[in-house]
Amino acid sequence: MTVELSLVISIVSVGFAVITGIWNLSRNKKHDDKKEATELATVIVKLENISKDTSEIKSELRSVKSDVQDLHERVAIVEQSYKSLHKRVDKFEGRAENRD
Repeated sequence: MTVELSLVISIVSVGFAVITGIWNLSRNKKHDDKKEATELATVIVKLENISKDTSEIKSELRSVKSDVQDLHERVAIVEQSYKSLHKRVDKFEGRAENRD
């Protein structure tokens, strides 16, 4: 009788241990899945922010390129005006020297 009782207690204990182990594995898997999903969502949000920032940088770069092109055109106009002014000053100096 004692051997049978010990055997029954052992079987019940092993069964309880197996059920508890399976339950813990299931619980841990759910916890790990939830944690992984949270981390994945965080990564996705960060990637979206990086994409948004990259788009803003591209837009600002286009604006800067446009501004540089405008400045380039303005410098060319100013150089032409400078050359014209320089020619007029040279003519004026030449006239002044001829008067002396």
